[in-house]
Amino acid sequence: MTDVDLNFLARQNERILYDLAGVRDELRVQGAMIMRLEGAVASLSEQVHVVHNQIGRINDRLHKLEDAQA
Repeated sequence: MTDVDLNFLARQNERILYDLAGVRDELRVQGAMIMRLEGAVASLSEQVHVVHNQIGRINDRLHKLEDAQA
């Protein structure tokens, strides 16, 4: 079995810390992407609601025109 010295452990510790910093950066980027997507979904939901209301008003006008012709 090979003896492990302090230099080896120090190098492994540095590698782990470097890898951990990379993971932390990736999480920040992914978090920012999720926040942007959440904003986009909220905006789309609001737009669908507005279009639904607009279609309802158009249907009301159409029914009034149909009733006036009958």
